Amino acid sequence: MSEPTDPLAEVVTLLQPAARYTKYVQGSGAWRVQRSRPELAFYCAVLDGSCRLEPAAGPAILLEAGDFVLAPALHGFALTSLHTNDATLLDESNPPPLLPDGRYHLGTSEGPAEVQLVAGHCVFESPDSVLLVSLLPDLVVVRAHTRLATLVQLVGDESRAQRPAREVVLARLLEVLLIEALRSSNDPTVATSPGLLRGLADVRLAQAIRALHAQPAQDWNVPRLARVAALSRSSFFERFRREVGLTPMDYLLAWRMALAKRLLLRANGSIAEVALQVGYSSASTFSVAFSRHVGLPPSQFVQQQRRRQPEAAQIAQAAQAA
Repeated sequence: MSEPTDPLAEVVTLLQPAARYTKYVQGSGAWRVQRSRPELAFYCAVLDGSCRLEPAAGPAILLEAGDFVLAPALHGFALTSLHTNDATLLDESNPPPLLPDGRYHLGTSEGPAEVQLVAGHCVFESPDSVLLVSLLPDLVVVRAHTRLATLVQLVGDESRAQRPAREVVLARLLEVLLIEALRSSNDPTVATSPGLLRGLADVRLAQAIRALHAQPAQDWNVPRLARVAALSRSSFFERFRREVGLTPMDYLLAWRMALAKRLLLRANGSIAEVALQVGYSSASTFSVAFSRHVGLPPSQFVQQQRRRQPEAAQIAQAAQAA
């Protein structure tokens, strides 16, 4: 008997998260850090004290010891002290000073630290990262979760070490961190964002999503998926689009193409074999669909991605050295 399919774990794994940095930060007095790079997923655990998260849209969120924040692709937000009068504005071009013990300091240097954080960035190296991130909430806040803080510290420890298999360990830790954060979220703002979490939270839709992930090569259509969900065709279609943010067939196409990209880049068989694994009867029909969706035929896509690998490695090394 096969193991049940976990769509959330599949999406996170396919995202290929890679660490760019994890920093230990302390703050005192008035300070404000502006974040403006949505291509970098941001995560932060409050170890002690409190601070405030200010999204570009929406009310400020008070963060206290034990809280964890994950922003897979939030377009503009600030992390601030509770008192922000005369706060020094810090961003990517004006980073905080580094202390002798390896921590970064925010605000004034006088007096004890009022807040201690572990914060970091990661990138998603999947060629389908834009699509996959769109299935996740923009912002996740998990309250009083010591396990997540421990995971963040492990990511930080591993990122600074130069041990064998470091990149493999970091990738696995980040996958666990992202899955744990997404499934542990108890913040009501998450429910307002259509995506995979909302789809899986709907018992009827979850049946269809899991079936689709378990058998992507199946000859799926809206009536068949609706029967799996035990809903009428029209109710299923509207409910799926409202909760997930895509129509059922658009989701199926996007998921098949994401799987096809992974199989092609891993050289798992010929184009005809890949086509069969993702639900196409022939290499020609698959190539037409792939070219329409990706903008390149399968063979040219593989060549393009392989040319980009050395450049991506150089960017990663420069980012980790920063």
